[in-house]
Amino acid sequence: MPVFITIRFLDILDILLVALLLYQLYRLIKGTVAFNIVIGLFSLYLLWLVVKALNMQLLGTIMGQFIGVGVLALIIVFHPEIRKFLVFIGTNYNVNRVLSLDKLFGMHKGKQVSNDQVEILADACFSLSKSKTGALIVIARTSELNEQINTGEPLNAQISSSLLRTIFFKNTPLHDGAVIIKNNIIVAAGCILPLTQRDIDKTLGLRHRAAIGITENSDAVTIIVSEERGSVSFAVDGEIKRRISREVLIEQLEEHLNNPRR
Repeated sequence: MPVFITIRFLDILDILLVALLLYQLYRLIKGTVAFNIVIGLFSLYLLWLVVKALNMQLLGTIMGQFIGVGVLALIIVFHPEIRKFLVFIGTNYNVNRVLSLDKLFGMHKGKQVSNDQVEILADACFSLSKSKTGALIVIARTSELNEQINTGEPLNAQISSSLLRTIFFKNTPLHDGAVIIKNNIIVAAGCILPLTQRDIDKTLGLRHRAAIGITENSDAVTIIVSEERGSVSFAVDGEIKRRISREVLIEQLEEHLNNPRR
């Protein structure tokens, strides 16, 4: 009797989930050194299969031992990417919202930044832009950013244009770090952020790399003022919009901060 392959709905779902997982992994490692490592490991695995097929005992045994500890090696080599992937799952699929105590007990936090404070931020950034004073402002959404906050000086001050301009004034001790805003409060200044490992435009300096890096590792948004050009940029989800106007900055802030994430 002829045997027919039966495909269940769960088989199709299984294939789709694996495809989605591989696609998200590709997005995370695309343009990084990790992508080249993956290609190298895959090539090594194909070579091992060829060696086994040719029954080359010595070389096959040596490569087999290496492949045998491959999972442990992958965890060590790809530690930053694995961490980034887990953060990506937690933020982009709103797992932290579903499981949060605030959600369970009905406690609702207000907007990350109010409409009046959006105007204050825009005024401060474009005032810094006119004087070509570099600035990096991080606004937390659902991510706590405690690790980054602990690297800076605690302020816990109300959002103020004059305070932001004072912090980023070139002769102040905190001007080189980032300001982090959370729950309508400037919680810390002079904070150190992770740099993106992606291959980005070479004209972008460390301030822009840090802005992209923190948005890759969390759901925060960042505003960057270039010290060289005085231009204002906005970064979210690992992507950066450069040389934006005041109106576009306000539009981006209102879109990403004051509307619930989907």
